[in-house]
Amino acid sequence: MMGRGEKMEITIKPEMAKKIEIADKIERAKKTQITQITACELGKLIKERKISAVEAMEEQLAAIKKRETDYQCYLTVAEEEALEEAKRVQAGIDSGMYADSPLAGVPIAVKDNICTKGIRTTCASKMLENFIPPYDATVIRRLKEAGMVMIGKVNMDEFAMGSTTETSYFKQTKNPWDITRVPGGSSGGAAAAVAAEEAFLALGSDTGGSIRQPSSFCGVTGLKPTYGTVSRYGLIAYASSLDQIGPIGRDVTDCAALLEAIAGSDPYDSTCVASKTSAYRGALGNDISGMRIGIPNGYLSEGLEEAVKEKILKASEVFEQKGAKVEFFDLPAFTYAIPAYYVIASAEASSNLSRFDGVKYGYRTPEFENLKELYEKTRSEGFGDEVKRRMMIGAFVLSSGYYDAYYNKALKVKAVIKKAFDQAFSNYDMILGPTAPTTAPKLGESLVDPLKMYLGDIYTVSVNLAGLPAISLPCGEDGNGMPVGMQLIGKPFGEKIILQAAYSFEQTRGYKRPFDR
Repeated sequence: MMGRGEKMEITIKPEMAKKIEIADKIERAKKTQITQITACELGKLIKERKISAVEAMEEQLAAIKKRETDYQCYLTVAEEEALEEAKRVQAGIDSGMYADSPLAGVPIAVKDNICTKGIRTTCASKMLENFIPPYDATVIRRLKEAGMVMIGKVNMDEFAMGSTTETSYFKQTKNPWDITRVPGGSSGGAAAAVAAEEAFLALGSDTGGSIRQPSSFCGVTGLKPTYGTVSRYGLIAYASSLDQIGPIGRDVTDCAALLEAIAGSDPYDSTCVASKTSAYRGALGNDISGMRIGIPNGYLSEGLEEAVKEKILKASEVFEQKGAKVEFFDLPAFTYAIPAYYVIASAEASSNLSRFDGVKYGYRTPEFENLKELYEKTRSEGFGDEVKRRMMIGAFVLSSGYYDAYYNKALKVKAVIKKAFDQAFSNYDMILGPTAPTTAPKLGESLVDPLKMYLGDIYTVSVNLAGLPAISLPCGEDGNGMPVGMQLIGKPFGEKIILQAAYSFEQTRGYKRPFDR
């Protein structure tokens, strides 16, 4: 017999130890696969008790620690808060609280211009480096109601002004397909996090393509909803008449599920409307026979990379094979979109960012002698070059003597573009085209020539000017193996039909990981 306090020694035979080691490896391998699946697949596993919300978050945090040095997606990882929230959500799942939510327990990343109570929200700017909001944005509250768990805040172009995530004050996010290339912007951190499997889903914002373009560059799916579908309350504004929050995911189903969670009217946002068609997942089906799809001739003209053009034309053939009717047509008004967009967006940015003056909140210059100097030095030191450039353009086009020549004329062009799309949708159910004229450029190339960066938004900004929904999804790779994004544009509040078409196309190729190459 063993005496009290004595330790019993257990001898494990070599063959048994080997079996235990193999079983342990298999179990670890299963867990590493968790971060590779889609958000809806994970939500299903959590509901079936095959993995807990806490275990899913632990695996997600482990992936971030492993990869974040390479990709630099996050500005804030709220590890303690995320694990505590995962425990709370798991208790709710066990009690049946989230029975109707397909995403309960799923970790999600949030762009750092969306306010999160008690968690730093910087807009990737020195101006808000230490800003901690006292409230949650409406979309964050709705994520919590759906049982989703926020991992942290992801990098972006400063105040959402940029197309590469290189204007961030804090760091440069890298493209998971090639770390020498940009992830796109301004929601580059969000798209890169989903592609790098540092998040199952992400919330981004889209003012002129900032969800769709980085989704294209990073080989993921991004949806810009119709203006007014999702509340902007708690979104730190860039251009209020153009901004819209939307989902980024690995596939169309994930984006549809997340849109269901965040869409709907909000008493805190007067521009947000009640949606009667919020069951977006119900629209996902493979049958698109009879759909009418238009391709503007101008979308495939000068400035478009040949590899991108080739993939778009091949995608159109897939739609035809599935029974859709595809036609080319003229949409000349879209060529005026870039100048109109940058006049309107810069004007609104100049107005919106005037609140950052060193008096109420945010960065304040340490040395000043009077109020005028406080304003000047605070803004000079707190804002980056791209933000100051756009604010100056905005102040100029709004000034007396130039208002009619620029801003008022841009508003008239905006109305012309909206009318042109309305006419197109009298003939077509949706419009097909590239998301961006190129695949992801090398780091540093776009900053050398800001005008070239602006022109890269040629296919996306008109959607925001007209307030339309659009989705970007992968449709192939170029000669360097970089993803090519295809864009489907729908009628106002026509998210269901573009989701259906995108889902049908997606069934022909599936999701590709950057790590599988």
